Amino acid sequence: MTLEPILPKILSVRRIHAAHPSVLAAYNADPARHTSLGLVTCDQDDSTYVALDEATKHADVDVVFARSFYAGAGNASGRLSGEILGVIAGSNPDDIEEGLAALVRCLEHDACFYSADARGEIVVFPHVISSLGHYLSKEAGLEPGQSMAYLVAPPIEATIALDAALKAADVRAVRIFPPPTETNFAAAWLTGTLNQCEAAAEAFAEAVVEIGFNPRDDRRRSW
Repeated sequence: MTLEPILPKILSVRRIHAAHPSVLAAYNADPARHTSLGLVTCDQDDSTYVALDEATKHADVDVVFARSFYAGAGNASGRLSGEILGVIAGSNPDDIEEGLAALVRCLEHDACFYSADARGEIVVFPHVISSLGHYLSKEAGLEPGQSMAYLVAPPIEATIALDAALKAADVRAVRIFPPPTETNFAAAWLTGTLNQCEAAAEAFAEAVVEIGFNPRDDRRRSW
């Protein structure tokens, strides 16, 4: 199965060095430890969550703020808003630069959604993180370094595909996000060995594609 990648669009990347303590506190940074912030907006929220986690593996930074915007990038509040604002914090500007560089690399070369049908009307995110960083491991209740399948699709596709993924691989669900998420999708985080996470992600993607071709399951019954 070959899926067509939909590359994320990085809309803005900015830094605030020597940030005001009130700004640091408002965005959940610790003024006693953090002095600088790195900010990014993107048109794909889940790809950005993965990229933020990647930043923590390459730099001494913390993800202090990451939030999806309601109804997705198609309903953004402005040209640079996209679907998410992510903020990393560090004790010096060099750490922020290293973190942002890793984040951008991940968005440009690794994490992305895929088109699951010929018209590009159904998308899927069957991403496998081979080694979690400090951000998503904490969010998932796992240890850094563990593998995780990060699976996202529209509501009915995700529900059926999650069931398929859990049956196809020796994995366990650590978090399930029923619909609607802020962007009206559904998602799940599964963990296991890297091979099993990859098998689960493949089964998830295959199920989403199959539903796109046969949304009413007309092979079994006609209405």
